Amino acid sequence: MRIPVHMPTLGFDMEEGTILQWHKEIGDVVALGDIIVEIEAEKATVEVEALDSGLLTEIVHEAGAVVRVGDVIGYLND
Repeated sequence: MRIPVHMPTLGFDMEEGTILQWHKEIGDVVALGDIIVEIEAEKATVEVEALDSGLLTEIVHEAGAVVRVGDVIGYLND
């Protein structure tokens, strides 16, 4: 099953974030709680943990992309 990875909200008024770096590559196994991506929002840098386990099958937005909260940034496949 395809599992979307969404841009998280890190603050009440956060509307978008910038992807700084993916810590996993396509084809990597991701466990629940693994650091999957690093984002910048409101002048803070945050490492985002995976909310599901699976195989990273697609990165929708690469490093440097500015993405709205809630938009899909990648996909896992269980």
